[in-house]
Amino acid sequence: MSAILLFSPLTIRDLTLRNRIVVPPMHQYSAVKGFPTDWHLMNAGKFAAGGAGLVIVESTKVERRGCGTVGDLGIWDDGFIEPLRRLAKFIKEQNAAAGIQLGHSGRKARARRPWEGDGPLPRTPDIDDWDAWTPVAPSAIAHSEKWPVPRAMERQEIKDLVLAWGEAARRAREAGFDVLELHGAHGYLVHEFLSERANQRTDEYGGSELNRMRFLIEITEAVRVQWPDDKPLFVRLSVEDNAGWGPEQSARLAKILKAKGVDVIDCSSGGITDVAPILGQEIKYNYQVPLAEYVRGHADIMTMAVGLIIHGDQAERILRSGQADLIAVGREILNNPNWPMDAALKLGVEAPFRNVPPQFGWWLGTRHRRGFGTRPSTWQVGLEETTRP
Repeated sequence: MSAILLFSPLTIRDLTLRNRIVVPPMHQYSAVKGFPTDWHLMNAGKFAAGGAGLVIVESTKVERRGCGTVGDLGIWDDGFIEPLRRLAKFIKEQNAAAGIQLGHSGRKARARRPWEGDGPLPRTPDIDDWDAWTPVAPSAIAHSEKWPVPRAMERQEIKDLVLAWGEAARRAREAGFDVLELHGAHGYLVHEFLSERANQRTDEYGGSELNRMRFLIEITEAVRVQWPDDKPLFVRLSVEDNAGWGPEQSARLAKILKAKGVDVIDCSSGGITDVAPILGQEIKYNYQVPLAEYVRGHADIMTMAVGLIIHGDQAERILRSGQADLIAVGREILNNPNWPMDAALKLGVEAPFRNVPPQFGWWLGTRHRRGFGTRPSTWQVGLEETTRP
């Protein structure tokens, strides 16, 4: 086999990733008043130590009102810079790039944590800013029947939030992150502005497709003022939401965003309603990859594929076929934080154990060379023995 693309470097602006494996932002709901804890250091650190090229810290909220639930990370004040710097520093010490996602939950704010039942959060005495933590949206339209009706944002509030995203980008820069991602997917605030179903405004932020794109475009412009030209900027989109927003609209938006300084579109789906767009069908490996392929081809922009990508050879085929430029491995890397090392071994990458810290890479390399007779370790399973999609 020629050079393995999954483990080849990729340069975006002045940042060179050691491989194409990305740990996407995954909520941990473990912050204390917005501040990261040791859990966040452990969680991000294990992925960086496991060999990923880029580790993106979970959606970090640009204002308190934007928190989705108890335990969301925050970046709405300069006090968050130092604690977040600790995360970025440790990720980079493992030779991975450190990314952070900036987000706002909009009308999906003030919710229960998933393992506590999801849905609206009940009022409790320990939340002392309950009234200030009010779900807001482009229009006073509930996400679904089980969710409360949000308050429609005033025009000046929208302008203020654009500035808040810019200030959040400054704090991310000062904290030492290499990559910034803007969360425009999954039914949260930016996606709500894009959606005809959620956005029924009659001012310059509603109505036409371009007007509905305006909020994200202005956020991107404000962020690029604060985010260095030599550092990459990603945007996550629900490329298909089955509620009026689809690949064609996403590609048109991606072209505009590229001209504003966006480098990669992280291609996901769903979230604007309670029904995910692909759940009516059988979910298969790579089920969202065609979305990344479409945007890449129609907007001439790099894309990141995500969605049931669980094997190294599967990821390699996506890259070789030109469907995406980066591979996001989410829940599978939760299951196996050493997924990059495992994939490198199975794909026949030279010296796979050298891509991780020697504290465990040296020992696992020794273990692998020793062999296991007729009952091999899973580290020795070849491509022909993997479950192929």
